[in-house]
Amino acid sequence: MIEKKNIAIIMGGYSSEYKISLTSGNVVYETLDRKKYNPYRIHIFKDKWVYVDDDDLELPIDKNDFSINIDGYKITFDCVFNAIHGSPGEDGYMQGYFELLKIPHTSCGMYQAAVTFNKRDCLSILKPYGIKTATSYYLNLGDIVDENAIVTKVGLPCFVKANKAGSSFGVTKVHKKEDLQAAIAVAFKEDDEIIIESFLNGTEVSVGVITYKGNTTVLPITEIVSENDFFDYEAKYLGKSQEITPARLTPEQEENVNILAKKIYEVLRMTGFSRSEFIFKDGDPYLLEINTVPGLTKESILPQQAAAAGISLADLFDNAIQESLKASLSSLKVE
Repeated sequence: MIEKKNIAIIMGGYSSEYKISLTSGNVVYETLDRKKYNPYRIHIFKDKWVYVDDDDLELPIDKNDFSINIDGYKITFDCVFNAIHGSPGEDGYMQGYFELLKIPHTSCGMYQAAVTFNKRDCLSILKPYGIKTATSYYLNLGDIVDENAIVTKVGLPCFVKANKAGSSFGVTKVHKKEDLQAAIAVAFKEDDEIIIESFLNGTEVSVGVITYKGNTTVLPITEIVSENDFFDYEAKYLGKSQEITPARLTPEQEENVNILAKKIYEVLRMTGFSRSEFIFKDGDPYLLEINTVPGLTKESILPQQAAAAGISLADLFDNAIQESLKASLSSLKVE
């Protein structure tokens, strides 16, 4: 008989994305094979870390060793399935915590999470590897806003984005110089750092890359066609977009972006899930950003891509756990 593994599914988080994360986490909870795993829903919020049972009763997490006590029995976890979008699950904090406790987790490493969550740092690291990106202008909270300098550098229209935020929170497409200040104020509500980027007019695609059965695997590409001015929150989550998998690309475009997405994954030494966003300009893919804890519902982009590759939701989640357990065993042997 196979000994079942205790799996903590962490969800929630400290950012505007917590509701989406709860949805993703519950999908993981409902999907995991009960013959192999004992899944536990763990809500991570600023004011509480709690285990939530099927009756929605809450029990506190002991942060000293990330354990729970149920009816006098201490329960520890063999692996953590990370379903927290945004902070602290996608920016390196939870990764560092679990790595200190030597608990395997399904997401990338602490450094990779911190770098990819910081758009400015991530793009700066990848540029020397030949990765094309939009022209950008940086602002920190408190800086003098020189509207003329911004427009001279990036042109109009442009995108004003919070540097460290996901799901298109804090993002505005600006068409006129006089609208810059309002867009900057929106971005500063999400983060104290901003990136302002030139508008790239072209086909937008999303490329999932995962470690699947030991190999870096690029999933079928998704083309994003937004009904709104860009792929904003409504387009992502409220049905205001078409997500076409596989994307309508030429064979050459498909090959170029596949090679690029895999290169980025390997250059950054990623593990677990990743979803990179690109826009094609003059036939070349330009990187927008990388997500390391993408949405995990059946309707989410990466699971759609996995399905197109013949990988079911159950297999996708099982593989993520098995890969993290395998990596943990390898690191123990090295030690």
